Amino acid sequence: MSKKDSGATVILAYLNEKNRPYSAQDVFCNLQKEHGLGKTAVVKAMELLALEGKIKEKVYGKQKIYFADQAQFKDVSDADLKAMDSQISELSAEVQSLTQSCRQLDAELKELNSSLTTEEMISEIRELKAECSGYRARLEKIKSATNHVTPEEKEKVYKDRDVYVKEWRKRKRLVMYILPESYNSRSIFALVSLTFYFLFLLFLFIFILFLVFKLSSYYSFIVFIYYICV
Repeated sequence: MSKKDSGATVILAYLNEKNRPYSAQDVFCNLQKEHGLGKTAVVKAMELLALEGKIKEKVYGKQKIYFADQAQFKDVSDADLKAMDSQISELSAEVQSLTQSCRQLDAELKELNSSLTTEEMISEIRELKAECSGYRARLEKIKSATNHVTPEEKEKVYKDRDVYVKEWRKRKRLVMYILPESYNSRSIFALVSLTFYFLFLLFLFIFILFLVFKLSSYYSFIVFIYYICV
């Protein structure tokens, strides 16, 4: 049997098994992976089967639809159709129930995979026990110390802090009230630096005047002694 005949046989068996309409593209997509059929081979095989009367062909515009020859199948009574519909409903309900169960099992599996194993839990418990032992030893060391702060001392420290903070805020408001709003921390620093610079220049000027005065007085004293001696 040639590859072409084999492809036609596979397609004919597929259409008879499914017994529903397909286009050549649908058959190619459904059989290509399993049987390795090319699209051109599928189109030619289905056209050949239609010419031979083994399958039926319907044309809808530019698209062709193929389906199995219904003459080969036995007639189905209304009772059989109802039984099939009932069976389909039952199977659909069963599929839905199984799908829901699979989702629940998948969620449980993810939860179990994300949880610790028995060995990991044993190791973590051992580490936690060692950590707790260290905390207990530290707690006992703190309890046995003699330099504990009494509640009265602690309360006094908090009260002193409140007083200092209150005073600091008060002085800060006074300073911010005196200074212009445009002054920021850099401006204040620049102003203080400039003030110290001018004070330094003033001190230097006074010191120079003092030296000049001292030198001039010393010179006058020497001249006075010279005239007396002469």
